[in-house]
Amino acid sequence: MKKYFSLKMRKRATGMISATLMAGLLLTGCGATQTTKPAETASSSGDTIKVGILHSLSGTMAISEVSVKDSEMMAIDEINAAGGVLGKKIQPVIEDGASSWPNFAEKAKKLLQQDKVATVFGCWTSASRKAVLPVFEENNGLLWYPVQYEGMEASPNIFYTGAAPNQQIVPAIDWLFKNKGKKFFLLGSDYVFPRTANKIIKAQVAALGGEVMAEEYTPLGHTDYSTIVNKIIASKPDVVFNTLNGDSNVAFFKQLKDAGITSEDLTTLSVSVAEEEVRGIGAANMKGQLVSWNYYQTTDTPENKEFVKNYKAKYGADRVTDDPIEAAYDAVYLWAAAVKKAGSTDVAKVKEAAKGIEFKAPEGLIKIEGENQHIWKPVRIGEVTEDGLIKEIWSTDKPVKPDPFLKSYDWAKGLSN
Repeated sequence: MKKYFSLKMRKRATGMISATLMAGLLLTGCGATQTTKPAETASSSGDTIKVGILHSLSGTMAISEVSVKDSEMMAIDEINAAGGVLGKKIQPVIEDGASSWPNFAEKAKKLLQQDKVATVFGCWTSASRKAVLPVFEENNGLLWYPVQYEGMEASPNIFYTGAAPNQQIVPAIDWLFKNKGKKFFLLGSDYVFPRTANKIIKAQVAALGGEVMAEEYTPLGHTDYSTIVNKIIASKPDVVFNTLNGDSNVAFFKQLKDAGITSEDLTTLSVSVAEEEVRGIGAANMKGQLVSWNYYQTTDTPENKEFVKNYKAKYGADRVTDDPIEAAYDAVYLWAAAVKKAGSTDVAKVKEAAKGIEFKAPEGLIKIEGENQHIWKPVRIGEVTEDGLIKEIWSTDKPVKPDPFLKSYDWAKGLSN
């Protein structure tokens, strides 16, 4: 593995981003050629290149998405300070999805059709991503999606910079099975990510010879978990695998602790709770509980030390970084590298140039997989500490190739149908 570059080097010029085209990688899943003409002239006219930022800045998902917007803005500011892209400054156009999936679709249309942005960085939930996907495909737009998700998707108009299921969920189940037990209680929010994730988990647990004790879903924004806590107590699982999203996690973990259940009594592993959410939940309510991601604020790389320092300097010493924050930051740099390599903001040219681009990210060396526009990423399981941070307790020894359709697992056959 090549020696890491320092984050400070990024301030010299966008050209310091490592971008290499990997021979032999083919982009698949592109479908028919888009007939809508890209809005390159409008998006990159004058001295600026307009880009969209589309996140929930209000509503139940604001607890997670506001900080992701902040990291994208920090990356844009850094790139602009280094001279911009193609000699032009990046001009962000910020829209609030307001935790409403139809609203996300409308805002995406505005950004592409009215603002004519060159690309969009945005979304968190899979419901919001599914809502905007046809908008990007119909308008030949380009979305950079920064959050781990359930897989089973590869749109030619989306780059996925968060984890595919084989880079978060699958290794987490393997680790839990070996270290914590075979009986699982599945708890999630009632929408596409938790339901698809649990479909994967049930197939994997069955193949391993384990047992799913129960499977429960609540609406996004749900706050009364007393009945579910009682069900957990009654079913006596070894692990609660948690796919709740948004501020429902605050209610669940507080009520779990109020019932006298701590990490010493029961292991929970969450895949949508990171440092930013722990701040809202309260470290005292999550101490010792587990999470699975690709990055933590405590990740030990030179790039991360610089990233955390700059993020806190910009937004406050009490702020924390986390996986989606970092993946969103990476997305801006990856897009800028692809544009520089393409010499254009044209969507087709950017996609072609993006194949195989490598980047010395805070999480470690990452690379765009040209076959499916996902990212090679390391996998890390962490434990919440009393100060609200997450210490790594296990990791892969190298980046993992993204496998969004789980084609490399025999037990997953038929799941993508």
